[in-house]
Amino acid sequence: MKHFLPFLFLTISALPAAEPDWPAEEQRAVEFLQRYIRIQSVNPPVNSREATALFKGELESAGISVKLFETNATGAVNLLARLPGRDRAKKPLLLLNHFDVVPVDPKAWRVPPFGGLLQDGWIWGRGAMDMKGTGVMHLFSLLLLKKMGIVPARDIVMLCTPDEETGGDLGIRAMIRDHWKEIEAEYVMDEGGFGSRDVFSPSKLVFGISVGEKQVSWLRLRAKGTAAHGSQPIAENANMILLEAIRKALNAPDRGRNSEVVERMRSALQGQLADNKFIRAIQSNTMSLTTLAAGVGNPPKSNVIPSASEATLDCRLLPGVNADEFLSEMKARINDPRITIERLSTPSDPGVSKMDTPLFAALRKAILTQHPSAVVTPILIPYGTDSVWLREKGVIAYGLAPMVIDAATVATMHSDEERIPVSEFRKGLHIFYDLLKSEF
Repeated sequence: MKHFLPFLFLTISALPAAEPDWPAEEQRAVEFLQRYIRIQSVNPPVNSREATALFKGELESAGISVKLFETNATGAVNLLARLPGRDRAKKPLLLLNHFDVVPVDPKAWRVPPFGGLLQDGWIWGRGAMDMKGTGVMHLFSLLLLKKMGIVPARDIVMLCTPDEETGGDLGIRAMIRDHWKEIEAEYVMDEGGFGSRDVFSPSKLVFGISVGEKQVSWLRLRAKGTAAHGSQPIAENANMILLEAIRKALNAPDRGRNSEVVERMRSALQGQLADNKFIRAIQSNTMSLTTLAAGVGNPPKSNVIPSASEATLDCRLLPGVNADEFLSEMKARINDPRITIERLSTPSDPGVSKMDTPLFAALRKAILTQHPSAVVTPILIPYGTDSVWLREKGVIAYGLAPMVIDAATVATMHSDEERIPVSEFRKGLHIFYDLLKSEF
């Protein structure tokens, strides 16, 4: 009998690994996401206790240990879970997602914003896109590894934070400052990229994996003038001074630089980049006028010229652009002592993450398993994520919601029609599961 043992061992080793019961697991994940969306984890104020309890219960029932880090007394809780890997000498892969969502105007929604409604093949609700859907993919891919008895190549750590939408002071930044050893990773998977047939290219299915983001430079412009009666126009009208300053600011010549990432995109897509606001934004510095405030009285009087007015500009700068020089050039263009400019955010420019890595290759393979015809390319994103703080620490950070969505669906993020397609959410579970059980 012993002569047959080597043959028997080889035969068993050659058998394909067992697969999860995908229909059941997908359905369970969909129902969990619906419950998660119904938790109104709106920020401000920061309060992630209910969402934390939901994730904690699911993880602990699967035998995965959980640590909680409370960073204030009013509900800012970070959740950390770890699945040990085979090679403990390797730094972990960090799965990063956030519990918090932006506020809603319920009257503007055609469905209840926190209903987690499943309708016509879509899951509706605040956070479905940003980023509760991806967070559930992180969670369930981790649960499935544990359930299937798969020990990953390295430790997989999942961190869920409470305040990405308000800058991360109580979330990722607190964890980096106070608990770095708990999350020190070689790689992080976060939000940012996605798959699309129209956002990146007009003619191809493209999965864009974000490897960098633009610098956030929020500015407040204040104008000082002279108060007067509205019946008699004056030159020292603060509103007119402010409008002229805004015009000069917005007419700035672009100081952007040729980006290696955009050139990689252009090469991968054979020059066929789409022409839309996303693609234009990742190729230049941008400025958006976001608020205007002026007036005397409440409600403001229509016949009073105010002595002061203010506006905010949301400026997003390409990697490599010097934010101080950008601000100095703006002040020089405006060149008006009646205008003051205040910086409301501190721009961070850690550069872009390395693109030729084992993790990127594994991610490409996992995507192509579900979408064989796709082009997979690194991208820049025009908005900000928590990954910027990890890139500052030298972590290689990639962002992906592994779903195929069109430009109209992308635009529902932070809107009153936020939703994701159920079929793509299900496929995204497969992509993350395949990624986490691969070698990298």
